[in-house]
Amino acid sequence: MLVTTHRGAGPLQQVIEIGPHRVLTDVPVDAGGEGSGPAPHDLLAAALAACTTLTVNLYARRKGWKLDEVLVTVDHGQDGAAYGFQRSIRLLGDLGAEERERLLDIANKCPVHKTLSGQIAIRTELV
Repeated sequence: MLVTTHRGAGPLQQVIEIGPHRVLTDVPVDAGGEGSGPAPHDLLAAALAACTTLTVNLYARRKGWKLDEVLVTVDHGQDGAAYGFQRSIRLLGDLGAEERERLLDIANKCPVHKTLSGQIAIRTELV
């Protein structure tokens, strides 16, 4: 799906269009924005969290496991020379130790996790 952006109402606000969906992004006031939406790195962390919950839920459902809820938090920021993500996963439900370990393994295989931890190529062109 094609993602496009264009300037929004604020000095740094951007409107992100993803198919029929619209999301605002901005930077905090202390960085010159209005704080009217999450910053781009926050959206990246949100993508990791959302993908994790979706992937784990789909797997548990397919296996018929009693997973009631998956709660994911992602803290992120510069970590030396690298940008780091600290993901915490809480699994609620009647799960055994083996099921919990398998779901952790599945979380590490979510598509966004694989993308962020793999090699990424970005090609840029002026049009």
